Amino acid sequence: TNTSLDAVLSDNFLLATHYDGHALEPDHGYPLRGLMGAIPGQKAETDRYLWKGGKWLEGLEFTAEDHPGFWENAGYSNTANVWREERYWTGR
Repeated sequence: TNTSLDAVLSDNFLLATHYDGHALEPDHGYPLRGLMGAIPGQKAETDRYLWKGGKWLEGLEFTAEDHPGFWENAGYSNTANVWREERYWTGR
């Protein structure tokens, strides 16, 4: 998946290897899982909570331009505002 560097560097982004003191299991994203909470500075009615995340991460790639990831290329919204029903884009 993809997200902005500002969002990744926020306090609402987490790279996890463990949960509740135990290493993540494969079903839950082992060896590394990224979780994105609400975006700082967003109003409550537009907050996106756990709107992006990746399981089974083996690396991170930083680019100057936005490159939609697997789910975005499969039709899911890149912005995912749940209050506007943007979770899935049907415009393809």
